[in-house]
Amino acid sequence: MGQTMPMRMDGELFEAAKAVGAVASRSAAQQISHWARIGRELEASPGTSQRDIQRVLAGEGAYDDLGERGQAVVRAIWDEEIAARLGTLDLAREFTASGRSWTEADENGAIVARGGGADD
Repeated sequence: MGQTMPMRMDGELFEAAKAVGAVASRSAAQQISHWARIGRELEASPGTSQRDIQRVLAGEGAYDDLGERGQAVVRAIWDEEIAARLGTLDLAREFTASGRSWTEADENGAIVARGGGADD
């Protein structure tokens, strides 16, 4: 990650970043950085339509219909969303809570049964 620098910003923008960031599991600062990266990509390509990008992200438009820059923006957003979701993923907890069993490899590569009455 790059160097961070303090900055002043409008309180309304900060509150919006907190609200939107919470939905995407980002802090306000992370959300503002996310918006800045998207804005940088959009400004670098005047032919890229934010509306078209939002349609693709909502599943209403085709990724292949976007230009190279638009696709880059979509991939950056997808990468951030995947990373945020992976950070909250805890299948062992979910399976245990629902009484389901699962198998996994231990540090030596041996298969180990877990949960659902299996030897944990």
